[in-house]
Amino acid sequence: METPGKPALPKVVKLLWDLDDAGSRGPKRGLSVDQIVAAATAVADAEGFAALSMGRVAKELGFTTMSLYRYVDSKDTLMELLFDRSLGDPPDLSDAPGWRAKLEAWAWAEFRGIQQHYWWLDLPLSSPPLGPKNMAWLEAGMTAMAEVPITEPHKLQLVTNLSIYVVGRTRFLRDTAKQQQQDVDYAGILAQVIDPARFPTVTSAIMNNAFEDDDMNWEEADFGFALARLLDGYQVFIDAHTTG
Repeated sequence: METPGKPALPKVVKLLWDLDDAGSRGPKRGLSVDQIVAAATAVADAEGFAALSMGRVAKELGFTTMSLYRYVDSKDTLMELLFDRSLGDPPDLSDAPGWRAKLEAWAWAEFRGIQQHYWWLDLPLSSPPLGPKNMAWLEAGMTAMAEVPITEPHKLQLVTNLSIYVVGRTRFLRDTAKQQQQDVDYAGILAQVIDPARFPTVTSAIMNNAFEDDDMNWEEADFGFALARLLDGYQVFIDAHTTG
């Protein structure tokens, strides 16, 4: 029942917040939204995002495709549910000392969560996140900055920007990792085609091994280095808005 004077909640929002009676009509079938989301996650983990369909998920569960629609009304709705639930709960930041350590731990937790389900990066995002899991992550990020004396809109912008960084950087690392797996000598190829007169600084970077990883875990090192520089910028912003 909708509250007078307030907008009607879309079905997907009701499902996200467990406010819908999905599957309550007709004979009991022993199926739930949680089971459907779990099955969809298992399919995507095993076969990739491209394999996700209502039919494939129904097969995974041993049900007909039409029976799923009693619980989840469309594939788009299923995508919204997966977007909200796949990364799980945010980290406990209570022991991290200060806003920077808390946000750093928050970002690493999101990074690790996406790595567990790389296909999450391919989920379409048609609206701002509305589900309880996403709100829990936002709550954790905002709480990390609770004692920082800047405006609430600025706190929200900084936390949102941090998440955008994590998603974008993780997508970049996932996609470039395919090249690494093919053992492509990126620096060697560039050295053969780059004209030193036209690209002197790039040539200098190549000659000084800027593109070499020295057998380190370059994905984590790259992520951590850029994250630290982003938080350096946050510190400058906060200092500028809290002095004087």
